[in-house]
Amino acid sequence: KRGTHLSLSLERLQRFAPHISRVGLSATVAPLDEIAKFLVGEDRSCEIADVPAQKKMDLQVISPVPDLINTDYTTISNETYNLIDKLIQEHKTTLVFTNTRSGTERVVHHLKDKFPKNYSENIGAHHGSLSKQHRKDLEKNLRDGKLKAVVCSTSLELGIDIGYIDLVILLGSPKSVARALQRIGRSGHKLHDTTKGRIIVMDRDDLVECSVLLKSAIEKKIDRLHIPENALDVLAQQIFGIALEEQINIEDLFKLVKGAYPYRNLTREDFDSIISYLAGDYSSLEDRNIYAKIWYDKTTKMIGKRGKMARVIYMTNIGTIPSESGVLVKVGDVVVGTIDEGFLEKMKQGDIFVLGGNTYEFRNASGMVARVVAAAGRRPTVPSWFSESLPLSFDLANEIGRFRKLLLEHLAKKEPKEETIKFINEFLYLDNNVANAIYQYFREQYEYAEVPTSTNILVEHYDEGEKKFAVFHTLYGRRVNDCLARGVAYAISKIQHRDVEIGIADNGFYIASVHPIQAIRAFELLKSERLEELMKLALEKTEILKRRFRHCANRSLMILQNYKGREKRVGRQQVSSMILMQAVKRISDDFPILKEARREVTEDLMDINSTKLVLKAIEDKKVKIHEITTTVPSPFSFMLVLQGYLDVLRMEDRTEFLKRMHEQVLSSIEMKRGLKPMQKLQRVNYDDFWRDVAEKRKKEMESREGKLKFAIRMLQHVPGFAKDEMVKLVNDEEYEMREDVVSQIRKNQKEIEHEWPSELRNFIFAKLSIKPSKEFSEEEDLMHQQLNEVVRRIKLPSDIVYEIRRLISGERSPFNMSFRKWLKELIAGSVPKAWPDELIKFLIKAEKEIC
Repeated sequence: KRGTHLSLSLERLQRFAPHISRVGLSATVAPLDEIAKFLVGEDRSCEIADVPAQKKMDLQVISPVPDLINTDYTTISNETYNLIDKLIQEHKTTLVFTNTRSGTERVVHHLKDKFPKNYSENIGAHHGSLSKQHRKDLEKNLRDGKLKAVVCSTSLELGIDIGYIDLVILLGSPKSVARALQRIGRSGHKLHDTTKGRIIVMDRDDLVECSVLLKSAIEKKIDRLHIPENALDVLAQQIFGIALEEQINIEDLFKLVKGAYPYRNLTREDFDSIISYLAGDYSSLEDRNIYAKIWYDKTTKMIGKRGKMARVIYMTNIGTIPSESGVLVKVGDVVVGTIDEGFLEKMKQGDIFVLGGNTYEFRNASGMVARVVAAAGRRPTVPSWFSESLPLSFDLANEIGRFRKLLLEHLAKKEPKEETIKFINEFLYLDNNVANAIYQYFREQYEYAEVPTSTNILVEHYDEGEKKFAVFHTLYGRRVNDCLARGVAYAISKIQHRDVEIGIADNGFYIASVHPIQAIRAFELLKSERLEELMKLALEKTEILKRRFRHCANRSLMILQNYKGREKRVGRQQVSSMILMQAVKRISDDFPILKEARREVTEDLMDINSTKLVLKAIEDKKVKIHEITTTVPSPFSFMLVLQGYLDVLRMEDRTEFLKRMHEQVLSSIEMKRGLKPMQKLQRVNYDDFWRDVAEKRKKEMESREGKLKFAIRMLQHVPGFAKDEMVKLVNDEEYEMREDVVSQIRKNQKEIEHEWPSELRNFIFAKLSIKPSKEFSEEEDLMHQQLNEVVRRIKLPSDIVYEIRRLISGERSPFNMSFRKWLKELIAGSVPKAWPDELIKFLIKAEKEIC
């Protein structure tokens, strides 16, 4: 939406300076004709200078081990870090891309830990969660040549001069060709230098995906850019800005807006609805403090600004990037942790997720609080990394589907293995080892089940305990699969008259229910021409629509983030938006800002237009659907089936789990070939496996080490790498923690004494020979811990928390009048349930003693 905002801003600028020239420059955009129109507008001509690529490229896909399925996790992990270190040491400066912020911290930590002689101050992490100053300092050190390696998520992809880089390593698939070229293009920036990139893969799905991506990158088959169309929230903000500059005729305004490429198809009805909203035609909104921002004279057809505060409101609230905040997770009144807002919006009622090592079931959310109940022993349905992971592009997904179809033709011909490997080698520009791994993967899928392709959707049914699962092998990328999965799930829930469980990935999705899943029937109900109507119903009460409505209300200035010098907290904004959402629904279910929130979800976050193409192809019999039943999920299903377990299984257990399923698949293939006597396959009992893991975790939690580790995981405002260091100290009391972590613990001793659980504080201080600043009585420890709980449950001003801690530490003077007044009001009235009785009794006693 920043691009949409830019496009309309350029049209506004052109109105004042008609003869300006626009120049656009990029190495990784497609299709060029559409990008040119975006740059200059629909009705202007644009000269396209498509320079043939002369740059030398050295790109490879690498697996850390020859066999990704049968090698144990410890070996894979060790070999991966050995490989990363070897590549870094062979080059002057290396940029390593991970796909998540947590992955960035983990890689830096493990490299320092495993190779202390190679890495100390010469390596750094760079991602959006770090402070702006930290990122600036690191970028300067990189430009000055002081760093051997930098590990980042997406933050160094583009737009920043980062100096000389001679190698880029990608850990896992970047999910799009354009993103891969942007990342790898950070190396070899000089004219005649070679762009050098290595993609390290960790599983067989990644291996296939990255190999096809590499081919597309070499052949310059760049994914088409998605340009949001008719963003009504950005339009409202821009019209308000235009009205501040001048009085303008409504017809001239409509023509100006239509000149911007993203608004070329804007209907007059949508345009007029935004004018009506801004002009205050909906009087019922004034009850919600939504007032007119412009005036509109229907006789003269002129508009202009309205109100003395108009310019201040506009200047302090413009922009397209929404404010986000952590969401408190509560069981009853007890806060058990926090999650990202992006993670919350992916959840629906009944979803199971992992937080702090425990599983919880999501019930509902209010403002920035998620209500959950304990769900011990139940399989998670939403992985914790889901909100951070990048979606596979639709174009790249289709290329992988095309490769699957070509390889299937070779397998169906039953040609010799050597010829098929030769085809893979030549088609994907791979060496024999990687080509052989891909051959084995496809051969197993072909002999055990079927190879799904872009024109053949495979639906695979299997049972897991009492649940029936259907895996839909729809290789269209997560944005399309999200839309398809919600549509199919909605259709099935209407057939069964009950909700179903869904899990979504790039190469498919699954649906689970206690009843048999009628996949073909669901697709018959899911017609392309009715998809928008069905998605509107499917999204109606979801968290994702509630959150996106707030974002759109912010951009359209319905909900002000700043007013008269005061900033409105995100939690209050969310509560306001939920009330406002109901108010606009009473006006019209197609109120422009609500309509835009739905459009943003279905077109920008998901890909409803590509989903329609898929459904139309199914209706026209160009894409077939075939159902099979398996005892054990097929090889192509492994990672999708395992998705829910990723947060609760140790990596060693995950590897063991995959090996068990793989052994069952190979046994079935051998029986089909007649190499093994026919016998009933023993199912992999997922429930028993999960119960074993849950039982192990329970025993760990009951031990002293388990309690300390849980306390470490629950610490707030402590970086992940520092928590890892403390966990290592718990596991091995002789372990020497990193100097920077120890230094920070010593530096923040006073805060730690007040805020950390006493058992953890005492353990860490004893191991680091830190002398407590004072002896803490049992009452002091209890009061500090109870205050910590209060702070986690309710937002207390930091100055109030500071003064209460002074009271707990025994101080009785001097205390300012505002705190004394606050304290008197707290203990005089009906005390909120969040305050424990012991702490309130202490404060009542202390209030009488202070001066």
